[in-house]
Amino acid sequence: MATAESKDDEAGNDNYYLELSVNPVRFESLTCVNNVFFDDSKHQVFAVRSGGVTTVTGPSYVFTFKMEDKGQVISIKFSADMNVLAIQRTCTSVEFVNYNPGTGLDVVEYSQACKSKNATIQGFVWTHGNEILLITDHGVELFSVNPAKRSVKALKSLSLGVNWYVYCPRSNMILLSSGTIGNQIQALHITPGNLHKITKFEIEAIPAKPGTLAVSDRDVVLAVLYGTPFIIVLRHQYEANKSISAYVCVYTVHKMLSIKKSQILKLDLRGRFAINVVDNLIIVHHQESKTSMIFDIMLGGVSDGTVMHHTSVAIPKPIKPYNLKVQGATLSVQVIQSCPLYSENWVVFQPNIIIDRKLGCLWYIELHLEALIKLINDKVQLVEFLIQRKDAKPILLQVLQNYVNDLPMTLIDIPAIFDKIDSVYRGHLENEIRSQMGTPLQNVSKNTETFEDLSYKLLLDQSDMYTHILSKFSADLIEPKMVVWVLLEYIRSLVEHGIPVQHFIYELVITTLVQRKAYYQLHQLLQYHVVADSKPLACLLLSLENLYPAAHQLALDMLKRLGSAHEEIIEVLLSKGHILPALRYVRSVGMADQVSARKFLEAAKAINDPTIFHSVYKFFEQRNVRLHNTTAFTRGEHCQSYVQYFEHLFRGNDGVLNTSFNSSMSTISLQD
Repeated sequence: MATAESKDDEAGNDNYYLELSVNPVRFESLTCVNNVFFDDSKHQVFAVRSGGVTTVTGPSYVFTFKMEDKGQVISIKFSADMNVLAIQRTCTSVEFVNYNPGTGLDVVEYSQACKSKNATIQGFVWTHGNEILLITDHGVELFSVNPAKRSVKALKSLSLGVNWYVYCPRSNMILLSSGTIGNQIQALHITPGNLHKITKFEIEAIPAKPGTLAVSDRDVVLAVLYGTPFIIVLRHQYEANKSISAYVCVYTVHKMLSIKKSQILKLDLRGRFAINVVDNLIIVHHQESKTSMIFDIMLGGVSDGTVMHHTSVAIPKPIKPYNLKVQGATLSVQVIQSCPLYSENWVVFQPNIIIDRKLGCLWYIELHLEALIKLINDKVQLVEFLIQRKDAKPILLQVLQNYVNDLPMTLIDIPAIFDKIDSVYRGHLENEIRSQMGTPLQNVSKNTETFEDLSYKLLLDQSDMYTHILSKFSADLIEPKMVVWVLLEYIRSLVEHGIPVQHFIYELVITTLVQRKAYYQLHQLLQYHVVADSKPLACLLLSLENLYPAAHQLALDMLKRLGSAHEEIIEVLLSKGHILPALRYVRSVGMADQVSARKFLEAAKAINDPTIFHSVYKFFEQRNVRLHNTTAFTRGEHCQSYVQYFEHLFRGNDGVLNTSFNSSMSTISLQD
C-alpha cells in the first residue's frame, strides 16, 4: 500500500506543461470485494465493501460508516449538506437514509420509485439543497427530500426518450440525448424546484461504427469556460471501417436560452481521447501517443464564417512523470513505483480530475505555465494567453520584463502587447465605475469586453507596469533612446484606450530624458503637450532647474495652464526672489485681497533691497485702505515687525518720512 507520493525530480520540469497534483486523494482501490463510486459534484470517492462497510474519501477528509447490506449498489451520493445519503440498488427506485456525523446512518430508510411506468433509472444527481433529479429512459423527475419527515415530494417532470445524460454541477445544466441515433440533445437548466428547457439542438451526425449511437456520453463534456457554459463534443470519424482524424466541437450556451456551435478544435490524431478543463483551458488527452494538448477558445483562431477553428496552443506533450512511494515487503521498507500515465485504468472526471481505480489515486491536473513560456513563440499571443490564466501575474510580469530588456529584438511586438494589457485595464476601469456609479466612462475606447467578461483576466495597471517593468530597464542592455521609446509607446497605448496617465509615468519619461541630457526632446514633449500638465510634474521640473535652467520657466508655464495652481506659482516666484512679478501675478488672477501680506513682506525683507520692500509695503497699505479704510495692518496679520522695519528704513531721526526716497519709489511699478 502506498504511504507517500512524490513527483519526479524538478530537473527537466520545463519539458512538461501538465502535471498531477503533488498529494493525490487516496482510497481503497477497485477489487472483487470492493466497489468504487465517484461523486463529481462533491469530489467524493465511495469505497463500498461487501457487507456494507463504506469509506468516503473527500478532498481533505475520510470517514467510514456501515449500511445495511440489501444488495449490490449501483450508485451512491450524499446530498449537498451531507445530511441525506441516496443509494440506488435497483433500476426502478432510489433509497434514502439520514446521516449524522456523530451517530452515523439512521436505522430507517425511505425510498422513491420513478413515476413513469416501465421506466429504468439511468442515474440521479443532487441539485439544489435536498432536491434530487432522477434520470430515466423515459425522462427526468425532480423531487424534494425532507429528512425530518423521511418523505419525498415530486416537484417537476419531463417526458422524453433518453439514451444518456451528462450533468454539470457548476452550471446546473443537464444534457439529455434522444432520438434513434442519439444526436438530438435536449438541454435543461435546473433551478430550485424547477426545470427550464433550453432550445433543443442536434449534433451533426457523422459515420459511426455499426450498432453504436452517433454521439456517446463519454465523448460529451459540460463545462464552464470564462464564466459561460459550453458543451464540448469529441467527434470520431470513420471511413470504410477505418478511423480518421478526430476533432472537437464546442457549443456555446447563450444565457441559458440557445445553443450554437462556435468552435472546432483540430486534433490531427485518432484513437481514444479524454477531456479535462483546467484554468479555462480545454485539455485533450490522447491515450495512444500518451500526450495531451491544450486549447484556449479565447485566443484568436481561423474563422470559416460560421465557427472559429483552433489548433493547440503548444505542441502535444506528455503529463509530467509521477512516482509513488509504496510500502515494500516489510513495514520498514519503502520502494518507489513509477505511476503509469494514460493508463487504461484511468477514469477522467470534470473539470480536472483523473482517477486511477487500480492504484486508488485521485489527482487534479495542474498547469505548469513556466514550460509554456518556452513553447509559445508568438510573443503577443503568449501575453494574451497569460493574461487569461489564474495566478499568472508574477509570470506575466517576468515575461514582460524579459521582452523590454530584449529590445530591439522585440520592438515590433511591444505596441501590440501594450494594447492587449491596456484593453483589459480599460475594461476593469469601466467595470469599476459601473459598479460604483452605474454609468460608463466617457470616450469609450476600442475595448469591447462586456461588464461580466473581465473577472478572469489579469489586471496590470500603471502602478504594476511602473514598479515591475518600466522602472527596471537594464542600463547595460538598453539604449536610453529605446527606453524613452518604450515609455512613450506605453503612454500612447494608455491614451488610445482612454486611460488617464498617472503622473509617475510622465515623471519617468522626464527623468530619463534628463539623465541622457536630451533636453531638446524634453522641451518638445512639454511644448506639444505630449506630457500632460500636472502639479507633481511641475514640481519635478522645478527640481531639475540646476541641470536644465529652462525647466524653471517650463514649470511655471505648466502651472499657469493648469489654472488651479495659483498658490504654487506664487510660492515658486517668492522662492526665487521674484517679489514684484509675484505681486503682479496675484493682481492678475484676482487674489490681491486674499494673499498673506506677512509672506510677501518677509520675502521682500529677505532680499535686502529697500526699493522692493517699499513697493511691497505700499501695495499692502493700499489694500488695507481699500479693505479697512486705514493704512494699518490688522492684529491678525502679524506684520508689526515689518511696520517697524519700514519706519527704520524710511523715517529720519526727526520721525518725518523721507519723501524724496518715497518719490523715487514711484518709478518702481507693479504694472507689467
